[in-house]
Amino acid sequence: MHIRTFQTGKSHKENHRQMNVDREPVKDMQELGKLLGSANWSPKDLLPTEEQVQQSTEVNSKQLHHLLRLCALPPPQSIEEETKMLSDLRAQLHFVNEIQKVDTEGTKPLQSIRDETEASVKETEITLESMKEALEREEIVGTHHRRIRRRKDVPVDAGDAEKWDVLGQASKKVGKYFVVESKGSGESP
Repeated sequence: MHIRTFQTGKSHKENHRQMNVDREPVKDMQELGKLLGSANWSPKDLLPTEEQVQQSTEVNSKQLHHLLRLCALPPPQSIEEETKMLSDLRAQLHFVNEIQKVDTEGTKPLQSIRDETEASVKETEITLESMKEALEREEIVGTHHRRIRRRKDVPVDAGDAEKWDVLGQASKKVGKYFVVESKGSGESP
């Protein structure tokens, strides 16, 4: 197992050079625990300085407005708000660019962010045996257009779903319905 570390207080370039240096493999779990026991880098180390953000020309005002329109977000209301949005976007792009510099040679990509050990995959695997109970609660009905439906003689355990107060968080209610106000094209504000 190869572990790459960052050190706080070092420049991005120094950390980047360190990332590309192969370390000796970790020999045992105790050594791994010692290595991972204390943080030796932070995501903040990958963020740009205020000066780097201001000098960045990756995104301009026109591109920001285009992105906002594509995302169906409202344009900034003031120059200050636009400047803040540009600054945030530039910082985020800088962060992504720094992450992309990490040498991942020989690292297997994740399928998803979850436990991918064989035991976990086996535990979450859906088999005919694990579906047996659910299949026993179904029946096939119809002769021409056959379909599956839940058997009526098998009770359904709704658990806490029956106790859920659907209207509990609604700010406006009319009888057993909640009200959503919207401005239609013909309505006044």
